[in-house]
Amino acid sequence: MTKKLLAELLGTFILVFFGCGAAVLMGPQIGMLGISLAFGLSIVAAAYSLGAISGAHLNPAVSLGFLMAGRMPMAEFGGYVLAQIAGALLGSLVVFLIASGKAGFVLATDGLGQNGFGAGYLGEYSMGAALIFELIATFVFVSVILAATASHVSSASTALAGLAIGLTLTGIHLVGINVTGVSVNPARSLAPALFVGGKALSDLWVFIVAPLAGGAAAGLAHASGFFRPGGIEPAPGTGAATL
Repeated sequence: MTKKLLAELLGTFILVFFGCGAAVLMGPQIGMLGISLAFGLSIVAAAYSLGAISGAHLNPAVSLGFLMAGRMPMAEFGGYVLAQIAGALLGSLVVFLIASGKAGFVLATDGLGQNGFGAGYLGEYSMGAALIFELIATFVFVSVILAATASHVSSASTALAGLAIGLTLTGIHLVGINVTGVSVNPARSLAPALFVGGKALSDLWVFIVAPLAGGAAAGLAHASGFFRPGGIEPAPGTGAATL
């Protein structure tokens, strides 16, 4: 179990370091497309390096989806979430330490890739738009993960699961980065918000509630058999799925 938790911590660190780091350190140079690719590629990197250890959830909403689908025991869920939050905090800290080495960097205005909505944030979309996007995007993201790593999937297809999941996250960013900065991950949202404070903290509840609801809904849909071909029964819960 300790090895799994360390893998989740390291994997979530990779996600935040790649994704939020790209936004903070290279945002003007690479734009939204580059930031989207950074988040997607971070998932690919973590999936193929750590997936065999912990399943590379890297996200409380994903772990909740596995729990609701019957593919993760409750005894592991809490530990995964704590490890993911710790990894995200470490990632945000490292990005902050690097960013603060540049003259003129101001945390309160330059930020750490935090999520948000409303006046003054990217496209200035409403709270309702942010909730809808995060709920639907997380449902899609977790559904793809559960389907791509299911027991009925062929070994050849499973070998490509990390790539499919990473590309899905890239696509989600391409659609919604101007809406909320894209969370679909409470740990990824919590960490930079704690550093930045202010509006980032007041907006944070959206990026906890909506992704968790979307992840839970995807897990329940998977448990119902919606994503399985006819006649195939789900495998009994055996802990975290491996990519």
